[in-house]
Amino acid sequence: MTTPHTTARRALGACAVLMVGALTLTACGGDNSGSGDGKGGGSGKGGSGSVSTAVMRIAISAKDGSEGASINTTGVKVDGGTLTDVRMTVAETGAAVAGAISADGLSWRPERQLERGTRYRIAATAKDAEGRTRAADSTFTTVTKENSFIGSYTPEEGTTVGVGMPVSFTFDKEITDLAAVRSHITVTSSSGQQVVGHWFGAQRLDFRPEEYWKAGSKVTMKIDLDGVKGANGAVGVQKKTVSFTIGRSQVSTVDIATQTMTVVRDGQELKRLPISAGSPEFTTYNGQMVISEKLEETRMDSRTVDLANAYDIPDVPHAMRLTSSGTFMHGNYWYNEANPPFGNTGTSHGCVGLEDVQGGSGDTPAKWMFDESMIGDVVIVKGSADKQVAPDNGFNGWNMPWSEWTADAAS
Repeated sequence: MTTPHTTARRALGACAVLMVGALTLTACGGDNSGSGDGKGGGSGKGGSGSVSTAVMRIAISAKDGSEGASINTTGVKVDGGTLTDVRMTVAETGAAVAGAISADGLSWRPERQLERGTRYRIAATAKDAEGRTRAADSTFTTVTKENSFIGSYTPEEGTTVGVGMPVSFTFDKEITDLAAVRSHITVTSSSGQQVVGHWFGAQRLDFRPEEYWKAGSKVTMKIDLDGVKGANGAVGVQKKTVSFTIGRSQVSTVDIATQTMTVVRDGQELKRLPISAGSPEFTTYNGQMVISEKLEETRMDSRTVDLANAYDIPDVPHAMRLTSSGTFMHGNYWYNEANPPFGNTGTSHGCVGLEDVQGGSGDTPAKWMFDESMIGDVVIVKGSADKQVAPDNGFNGWNMPWSEWTADAAS
C-alpha cells in the first residue's frame, strides 16, 4: 500500500494526499470527502473480469495542521485526474485568496506570495477519467516573522538605472551564515561581466562587477532563499527573479580645485557646470559616489547630520543623494551674493551645490542636472582635502579595490 509519506515525497513535500481507486484509499490529514461509482470493471469472479488499479492523488503542499509552511511553494497538484475546484482562504477571516487552476487541470497556485505567520485553509476537488470525484483539504500556518528573514533590495523589477547602481540587499535580521545566503542569490548581466557579492556587516549584501555596468545591458538577479537557514535558525522566505536595465552611461566629475563639474555621457562631454562644494571647514568627500535618491524638493536640517544649528532649509530644490550620511548634489538659491559666483569657491557644508532659484522652476544649472540624471549615475569628487568616502556610505562600493571586494567572497 502506498503510504502518506511516500506519496508526499512524490508530490510537494509534506502534503495532504488523497488516493482513490477500487483497491486503494489513503489520506495524510484534512477533511476528505467525495463519491465514486465503485465500479471495478468486472465481477472479479473466476478470473474472468478485471479490477481497476487506477489511482488519483490530490497533493496539497502543506500538511494539515502544519506550522512554518513556505509562503512561496503553496499549491495543489493532482495525479490520475484533473482538478475541478480549489478554494483557498485565510482561516481566521474567511477572506478568499485568489489563484488559478492550470490549463491542463493538473495544478493550482495562488496568484500572490502568502503572508508570513498566517493560518490558511485549502479545499480541493478533482475528478478522474471515470467521473469519480474526491476532495482533500488542509489547514496550515505559514512561517512567522520571528522564524524567518527577508531582504529588501534595489533596484526593483523593470527599472532602468545608471551604470553605477549596485544590487543591494538589506536583511531584517543579522545573517549568521553569510556564505549560505550569498550562494542563494545569483546576479548575472547580459554583458557577460562577472558579478560578485560583498557583505558589509551582517545585514547588507551588495553585488557589482569590477567596472561599471555596460550601458544598455540587462541585469537579472535570482533570489532562491526560501527555506535557507541563515539567521540563527531563521529561514529565508524569498524566491523570485528580478530583472532591470542599465541605461546610458553618465559619469560626472567634480574638480574641487576649479569648482566645476564635467558631465560625460557615453564617453562624450555633455556640459561643464560651475559648482560650490564644501568649504575648507566642511569639506566634501573624495571618491566615486552613486545617485541613490532624487527629490524635487526636500528639507535639510543640520541637526540630522550632527552639525548643531548650522542650517535648516525647508525647501532645498533638485536634491540628489550621494551618501547615506547626508551628502547631496542639490540646487542652491540662498547663495550669498557677497561670495564670488558659483565656480569660484566652496561654501557648503559638504554637499555639491548648483545655482538654482527658490521653488526650482527656473531654467538653472541645478534643474538641468536634475533632469539629465537618473538613479545609479556616478558622481566623482577629486581634489578635496577630505578623506575618500567609505564604500558602504551609500551605494559607493566602487571605492573598494576589486581584490578586496572579491576576497570577501572567496572567504
